[in-house]
Amino acid sequence: MDRRTFLQSVTAATALGTLTLETGMAKTQEKPSTEKDSMKKIIVAADPFAVGLKDAIVADLKAQGYDVTDVGATAEKEIPYYESAVVACQLLQADKDARGILLCGSGMGMSIVANKFKGISASVVESVFAAKMCRAINNANVLCLGAMIWGEWMAKEAVNVFLNTKFTEGLEGLSDFLHDAVKKVDAIEG
Repeated sequence: MDRRTFLQSVTAATALGTLTLETGMAKTQEKPSTEKDSMKKIIVAADPFAVGLKDAIVADLKAQGYDVTDVGATAEKEIPYYESAVVACQLLQADKDARGILLCGSGMGMSIVANKFKGISASVVESVFAAKMCRAINNANVLCLGAMIWGEWMAKEAVNVFLNTKFTEGLEGLSDFLHDAVKKVDAIEG
């Protein structure tokens, strides 16, 4: 499938609410990924606006067996986004297999700081679909969420989709293009 055909099928299927990423074609129901990545290490950070949401996500991740390192603000200690994101990204640079979940009021501040680090590809998302696509299309290794935007249940869904989606999953026909695109983006220096 070429990019134009894929885009047309995604646009039509998204409008109908019938997109499946397994084939990139419209179906009656989206089939969730059941295969976990071999990666189990998650670095988490939040600023004071997002401590409650972070704590709920951390509890859910630990219940699923993930090894979670929390370097963000807590109810007892306020740490601004521009400090906790730095610590999280340094840990992510040291462990290339880990993934990051960063939370602040909008998700934007965390993303801006995170994307200053080599090897970090942070995406702010406002839907579960975007959480899946930032992995499938862009191979993002950090998910940024805004506590002012996300409810707890949907945020947990977005995190699970992000962690369980592989790069190019459901987009195998575009795999060569997507791998090449990520290499070219990684090579851009401003």
